[in-house]
Amino acid sequence: MSLASQLRSSLGRHRWLAISSLLLAGLTFGMPLAAPLFRAVFPDLERPLYMQESFFGLVLAHLYIVSISGGIAVLAGIGAGLLVTRPAGKAFRSLLETVLAISQSFPPVAVLAVAVPLVGFGETPALIALVMYGILPIAQGAMTGLSSIPQPILEVARGIGMSRAQILWRVELPLAAPVILAGVRTSMVINIGTAAIASTVGAKTLGLPIIVGLSGFNTAYVIQGALLVGLQAIVADQLFELLAQKLSPQSDNRVQSRSSA
Repeated sequence: MSLASQLRSSLGRHRWLAISSLLLAGLTFGMPLAAPLFRAVFPDLERPLYMQESFFGLVLAHLYIVSISGGIAVLAGIGAGLLVTRPAGKAFRSLLETVLAISQSFPPVAVLAVAVPLVGFGETPALIALVMYGILPIAQGAMTGLSSIPQPILEVARGIGMSRAQILWRVELPLAAPVILAGVRTSMVINIGTAAIASTVGAKTLGLPIIVGLSGFNTAYVIQGALLVGLQAIVADQLFELLAQKLSPQSDNRVQSRSSA
């Protein structure tokens, strides 16, 4: 197959990722060019384009807070999943599931309201709320993925002399990776949308134009912020789908080759 054919095939398979990425980049850098459009759609607004911060800076700040909270949630969620799927931690699985379900039931705004008097305004209360909201899907994915590995595979791994650490890194985690990744994907998409409310406690995110628009009855600002948040979530979701497609066959082949070795 020629290079041109390969490029066409790749673009065809990932066209939604390409389209959403181009739209996100276009709106991030070219939003000022859309000022005449917003002025025509909202003729009653004196300032139909949000100009208090650059959209590029808001996109980076939004990605930063999502990345930090997502990274903490991934480490905590997978760690918790590993703990309760080991023989010594199985007794705590129901307790962990209950605690995580309760934490997920708290609205992020309520978590912010409780956290602000304790840690002050800024990114810290937002990170607390986002981590609390993001752990559950990841921990559930880790528990489900690690618990669903067939016992005969684990027995074969023990039979060929693998240690517990080798079984974990070479057999369990590769086999559970697609399910864990699905949990991470859900958590990150939720975090991208939820991070917008972090601006209510002084954190710089794409929620700024939305909140300023809501408080000032400026629908154009709300649309501009919401469009970028939504496109970020779509791009992240498509990237995780691409990663899942790349990961699954490699994991299967790697484990099979190790089992047959």
